[in-house]
Amino acid sequence: MSFLGLEEKTFVVFGVSNKKSVGYHVGQLLEAEGAKVVYVVHTAERKEQLASRLSGPIYVADVEDEAALAETCRVIGTEHGPLAGFVHSIAFANYSEGFKPFHETNRADFTQAVQISCHSLVEMARGLSPYLEQDASVVTISISTTRMAAENYGYMAPVKAALDSTVVFLAKSFSGEGEKNVRFNCVSPGLLKTSSSAGIPGYVNSYLFAERATLRKKALATGEVANTVAFLLSPRSSGINAQCIVIDAGMSTNYFDKSIVDSSLRGGER
Repeated sequence: MSFLGLEEKTFVVFGVSNKKSVGYHVGQLLEAEGAKVVYVVHTAERKEQLASRLSGPIYVADVEDEAALAETCRVIGTEHGPLAGFVHSIAFANYSEGFKPFHETNRADFTQAVQISCHSLVEMARGLSPYLEQDASVVTISISTTRMAAENYGYMAPVKAALDSTVVFLAKSFSGEGEKNVRFNCVSPGLLKTSSSAGIPGYVNSYLFAERATLRKKALATGEVANTVAFLLSPRSSGINAQCIVIDAGMSTNYFDKSIVDSSLRGGER
């Protein structure tokens, strides 16, 4: 038996997009630990693209379609339950009109982002609730801080703040679910090199700055995030509930690193 004790347990991973995504890394790690993984992707096209890479069953669900998501949860629970937990690795923001000052964010874009990136977690928890084991664990993916107003991240930071709060309320809500003790936590990584992040204007410069600010001077790897997710899904983390675990290799403690300050001031003198 491995340290994590995940052998023969079944988990659902929502939100795999490609081999660079957090969900993909989590799924691969869980399988390596002897767990069975059920994958849920956004479209039939994505399912076809990933079929040769994922060894577990793959389902399709558009989280904007409430009825379809509920039915997918029912089918997964019926065919693969009981479930030891699930991973919510989904986020979306519509920047089709380009980045605007935050106060110009339109209602439709904001509410769509909240539904996909945040409330979908509530709907998944509700849909899979009857099939979750007594001590199941749920993990979602947030960001290292929602208190920093990075212009190029747009309105997603407030949406992720809502996700962080949702984790707390779900943990409380499920604490009264009969004999069950389902835990909810989120992993909050710093900047990662993923396909979705590549679409954010100016992200490369932000990523390089984050690497310089990281104490080890080396960027965060997606596999490191997956390691923490697997730990939170495991019985070894049984005492952790309603928490957001920041994974940034110390970046948030090092914004005033002398080399960064000196470089900034020299740039201002030119």
